[in-house]
Formats: sequence, C-alpha cells, structure tokens
Amino acid sequence: MRLSTLTAALTPIRAARVADAHCDLMCGVYYPEQARIEAESVLQSALKYQDSDDPVFRQRAITIKEERAELVKHHLSVLWTDYFKPPHLEEYPELHEMFWHAIKAAGEAKKTVDPAVAEDLIAKIDAIAEVFWKTKGGKPDWLTS
Repeated sequence: MRLSTLTAALTPIRAARVADAHCDLMCGVYYPEQARIEAESVLQSALKYQDSDDPVFRQRAITIKEERAELVKHHLSVLWTDYFKPPHLEEYPELHEMFWHAIKAAGEAKKTVDPAVAEDLIAKIDAIAEVFWKTKGGKPDWLTS
C-alpha cells in the first residue's frame, strides 16, 4: 500500500458543509450606495470642469469623471448579477430594464461633461436603491441617520 493511500485511509472523513448564500458572500456586502458615491464624483467632476478654464485642470476632471463612471458601471453590474436573484425579478420585473438604463447612463456620463447627465445617472441609481432596500426590509439605522 502506498503512503498516500494509507494517509487517505487514516484521515477522518469530514462532512461537507453546504452554505446557502444568495450572493457571493453572505448578504451585507453589496450596496447601491457604492455606485451612488461614484456617481456623485462624476457629477462633481463635471461641475468642476464647467467652472474652470484651465485646460490641465479640465483634463484631470475628465479623467477622474471617466474613471468614476466606469466604477459606477462596475458596482451596478455586481449588484445586478450578484445580489438580485429570480425571486426579486418576479416581484420587481422592471429591475432588468432599470439596471440596463442605469449602466447605459453611466456610459453616457463617461462621454460628456454635462452635469445633467450625471444627475440623471444619480436618479437612476436612486430608483434601483429604492427597490434594493425594499428587498432588504428597509434601510439600516446607519444609513437613515
């Protein structure tokens, strides 16, 4: 008998543990506020761009705005694919369209320095957040104070 076979035979069998998680980790790691914070940065970068006539500063504002808009897309995509599940979609069938429009709005915000586009993006994120918090039974105290 080989040593590895003997070792395997003497090693106690461990019962498999099954974790039933509705997202990648137990809930509590995904929040629409992550996308909203980045969208606020998109808005502020667009406003600062509009308020400046310094070409170097304006280029920096554009760079930051584009990076933050890409992060909005990331956070929304993660929330959409890792948090929301079929039962949510049954209860809120508009979710797919809401996310599609919000992610498209983030892409639009990358292409422009118009603050109104960023404000529209924030409104779309807020609508998603409203549904999100309904699925969680309401906002926690740390978000409502």
